Amino acid sequence: MSAFVERRKGRRVSVPGRPGGRVRATLDARLLDLGSTGARIEHHNLLRLGFTCTLELPATLGALVLPVRVVRSAVVGTDRGSAGDQLLRYESGVTFLELTAAQRATLERVLDRLASGEALGSGRLVL
Repeated sequence: MSAFVERRKGRRVSVPGRPGGRVRATLDARLLDLGSTGARIEHHNLLRLGFTCTLELPATLGALVLPVRVVRSAVVGTDRGSAGDQLLRYESGVTFLELTAAQRATLERVLDRLASGEALGSGRLVL
């Protein structure tokens, strides 16, 4: 039997009672469509139904940060990653949660611009 070798460089202690916390991560996504109540996005990581997070639209779409809940998600295909690995491509529907009046007004302006066919350029969408 081999001896356990500690690899941590810093101190760590057990936490009694296992209190809850949050882990926040960034997920790159592509916006497929946008509406007044939600959006459809495409991405490469699993999003579980009911998951709540924020959808951050790029500056070209008003730089909105909108609270959302995942209402559907399914694998729709595969892509090749930069290292040649195969990635599952998901499509998810998200619904907006309790938008402020200012968020709704900005979202409506963005929808009007999109509906008019205005070119908005590119930008990074994160979830």
